[in-house]
Amino acid sequence: MPRQVDHEGRRRLIAEAICRIADQRGLEGVTLRDVAAVAQVSMGAVQRCFRSKDEMLLFAVGYVGERITERVRARLSGGPAQSPATALGHAATEVALLREEHRAEARVWLAFVAQAAVSESLAETLRISYAALQDLFARLITEATQSAAAPPEPRREARALLALADGLTSHVLLGHLTPDEADEALHTHLAGLWARLDATKPITAGRAG
Repeated sequence: MPRQVDHEGRRRLIAEAICRIADQRGLEGVTLRDVAAVAQVSMGAVQRCFRSKDEMLLFAVGYVGERITERVRARLSGGPAQSPATALGHAATEVALLREEHRAEARVWLAFVAQAAVSESLAETLRISYAALQDLFARLITEATQSAAAPPEPRREARALLALADGLTSHVLLGHLTPDEADEALHTHLAGLWARLDATKPITAGRAG
């Protein structure tokens, strides 16, 4: 009987290989031959999963975005009950990729962002990932400010927070800010948000640990 092939699992394996190569050499260093070698599959197997390098990159960037989003959701659902404001702090920190264990992922993400500036298909995939995160931020802001005397415009605040979190990734990678300084900047912004809202009952924006 022919052996069953887990095509989705193989595509994810290839996406992991692309990320490892991109982390070391940038996206220009991603070749079919090297992807096959790192993934430990044949070049024919790679070609059966993806018709072109562009198709491989599109899947890989979606894979990385999905991994970040799932980690945010897991952080929100795991552990003890937390206020929406604390949950927002955790989510924003995850998106900023400030932890040492996420540094390689941050380098890969920025490589995709740079390439997306000249690739509309990549840009569209990134926009979908950013839109999902912005919607999540907007929902948490809405939940956190239900008792505010001056309710915010959740989508506007979510856009600003997402732009800040995303920008901090670059500043840390370039060495302009340390992870602790970036974390402080992020939570200073959140504290300012709650102060501006003049909530009727205090809300503390917890730091992500």
